[in-house]
Amino acid sequence: MHEVKPWIEDRWPMNPASVRSIVLVLHGGQARSPTTVRRRPQLSYLRMVPFAQFLHRRDGCDGMSVYILRYRFRGWDEPERYPVQDARWALNQLQDQHREAPIALLGHSMGARAALRVADHPSVTAVCALAPWITDDEPVHQLAGRSVLIAHGDRERTTDPRLSFQFAARAKQITSRVCRFDVLGDGHAMLRRAHDWTQLAAQFVEGELGVQQPDPLIEEAMRQPAPDGLRVPLPLMIRGRRSW
Repeated sequence: MHEVKPWIEDRWPMNPASVRSIVLVLHGGQARSPTTVRRRPQLSYLRMVPFAQFLHRRDGCDGMSVYILRYRFRGWDEPERYPVQDARWALNQLQDQHREAPIALLGHSMGARAALRVADHPSVTAVCALAPWITDDEPVHQLAGRSVLIAHGDRERTTDPRLSFQFAARAKQITSRVCRFDVLGDGHAMLRRAHDWTQLAAQFVEGELGVQQPDPLIEEAMRQPAPDGLRVPLPLMIRGRRSW
């Protein structure tokens, strides 16, 4: 029987010697599905390509390499948790290739849950979790020493913003660098305010990896105690500037 393997998609190859930091993008999936992920892109994967492309265009010349993980299976599938297994495999591969490069994880939905689960990997410094699929018993101990940004739309119908808020409040007790944004007017697909989601994710990972200066809005949210820094309305972007 042919063994199914995950793979790391490197759409924008860089000279390994020039890589100074890494963003690993984790796409969404399903709670249970035995279906293997085909090389023909699926919607959950395609939704994250613009995030990866945006980051590469902004920061590739500064040594930030962007990869997208393709899982073996579409489902989370307890107790196997295939995306967690695949994410740890990918992190080990990247660590072997770029030993000194810090890694930020950028995940959506199931991918965000997987990213949060593998935050304890020694190369990971930050996790950006967009519309994360969270359960009541989701662990937080693995976030110690990491920076975490969570964003959730108020028109969400697939994952629960209340659970991501509760998770953020528990995580804030483990690491002080936790913030959470409410993306008003948008839902799980992140399409109505696509540019705002993308800008937020980019500014967070750039700041945490030292590619750009830390974003003032994000840093202020990080400094705020719970619950103030965990219910921050994400401003609209108008002509490249935020508007309240």
